[in-house]
Formats: sequence, C-alpha cells, structure tokens
Amino acid sequence: MSGKMFERIALIGIGLIGSSISHASRRAGLAGSIVGSARTPATVETAMRLGLIEQGFVSPAEAVEGADLVILCTPVGLCGPIAKEISRSLKPGAILTDVGSVKASIVRDVAPHVPKGVHFVAGHPIAGTEQSGPEAGFAELFDGRWCILTPEADTDGKAVEKLQSFWEALGSKVEVMTPEHHDLVLAITSHVPHLIAYNIVNTAAHLEKVTDSEVIKFSAGGFRDFTRIAASDPTMWRDVFLNNKDAVLDMLGRFSEDLSTLQRAIRFGDGDTLHEMFTDARAIRREVIQAGQDTATADFGRGAVRKVTERTETKAKTET
Repeated sequence: MSGKMFERIALIGIGLIGSSISHASRRAGLAGSIVGSARTPATVETAMRLGLIEQGFVSPAEAVEGADLVILCTPVGLCGPIAKEISRSLKPGAILTDVGSVKASIVRDVAPHVPKGVHFVAGHPIAGTEQSGPEAGFAELFDGRWCILTPEADTDGKAVEKLQSFWEALGSKVEVMTPEHHDLVLAITSHVPHLIAYNIVNTAAHLEKVTDSEVIKFSAGGFRDFTRIAASDPTMWRDVFLNNKDAVLDMLGRFSEDLSTLQRAIRFGDGDTLHEMFTDARAIRREVIQAGQDTATADFGRGAVRKVTERTETKAKTET
C-alpha cells in the first residue's frame, strides 16, 4: 500500500528510527508533510539539512500542533514526560504512537496524558542497528521486519487499522498483542540477549589473567558477536531494563536454570545432555533464517569506527 495517509506527521525524536520513518514515509508518499523535534538545535538543523523534515522544533509541543500522526521516537524513559508536555497541543482525532522497546510502562506513563478524542496506540518496530542520529536512518530499515502494536482494549479500532496500514506501507509486517505479552516476548528475544552481551564483554575485559589487548586481539567469532550486540546505545538499553524489569528478571531466572543444567552436564561429563541442548538451539537458528529474520547487513559499530578513523586521518593530513 502507498499513497498519502496523513496530512502532517510529527516525529518527536529524529534518530535512527525517526529518520528511517521519514525516509520510508517519503518512499511510499504517505505524508503531506513531515515535521519534527529534537532536544538539541544541532540535531534539528541536521534533520532539516538532510531533508528529513520540512519544519524543525526544539519544543515537542510546537512540533505536534496540527499533526494527525505523532510518533514518539525517544528513549522509553522520556515518553511519559513528553506526552505530558504535548498533551494540550495534540489535534483532536490525531493518532499518537511510539517506537519503544517496552510497552507496559509506555502505556502506563503515556496514556494518562492523552486527551479525549486523541487515539493512543503504542507500538514497537522490531528493527534497528546500533547507529544513532538523523544521519543513521534509511528507508529499507523496516522492510520485512515485524512491528508490534499494543492498543488498549477501548482504543478506536479504525485508528489501530490505520496505524497498521501505515507500518505495512513502511515495509513492516504487523502483529497486535497486549503490552504485557509484548514485554515478555521481547524480554527473551531481545532484552536478555543484550544484557548477557553487555555482561560477558565486561567480564572478559575485567579478567585479571587476560589483558585487554589479548581480549581484543584474539576475539573469536563468539566473543566478537557479543561485542556487536554490546555496541548498542547505553541510554536506550538502560531505560529498557529499568522499565521492563519484571519480565527481564523472569526470563533471567529461566535462563539461569538452563545455564545450571549446562553447568551440571559439563561437570559430570553428560555429553548426551549437551548434544541435545545444542541441537535444539541449532534448530532455532535455522528457523530464524527460514523466517527471514536474519540479516548480513547490520553494521554493529563498524560505521562509527570508520568515521572516527576517517576524521583522524583527515586531521593528520591537514596538520601535515
């Protein structure tokens, strides 16, 4: 589906997700105009220069005036305060949504500030890279990826259908579920893997018998891939864990039990248990690939390193 769906889209936050929504919306011709706000004038200026928005504001309340679709593209912890700030400026009949990785806390923090006549439909596009900022976005980010919507029971059905059509036009497949179920599913598919990645990278870095240079120099495939996940934005993931702690702790408990099983199998030489668990895990990996949820294009921090290297080399040439 393509063609104009909204007269005015307001992006509150213009990082990777916000800028990608702009690119994908323009690709499909979904908006009459796109405006946005960011916390710093520099980000607003960059978004304007890149053509991501027609108008830019530092104030979210100014940005949402007259918009019939407002998308909160900020870290989870900021959504509630921003919803309160923009409440009086939201247009009657507008759809308000978000892109946060946690849903129950978003509904809890945002819903009380949504005025009557405005349709709040919480959402989460399960797509991204570890890059951030308005220059990180691209139109294809959502192609073939899932977007989960978690409307409340009394949400207007037509608003949910329209937002679903919007995400499908951006390239996504859409699923609707409760906020609580979303948080449980994402705790094991996304949140706990990130927590484990952060932890194992820090554990390796703090080993007294292995130097930092050896950890980096001899990074085998397993550790290397953990560092890819650990390259993700610390602020975003801090907010995720603080706002989805019950589901994450539940999944960590289950993970710990399975880890204990592996520990016992290794200690007592139980090769059958190890082989069975590894075989089951391998089958899941194959299903991920068959479902089209694997990608070879993720950057995982390499772009940022390249940019720093290029700036350093340019500076060195200038000085010489």
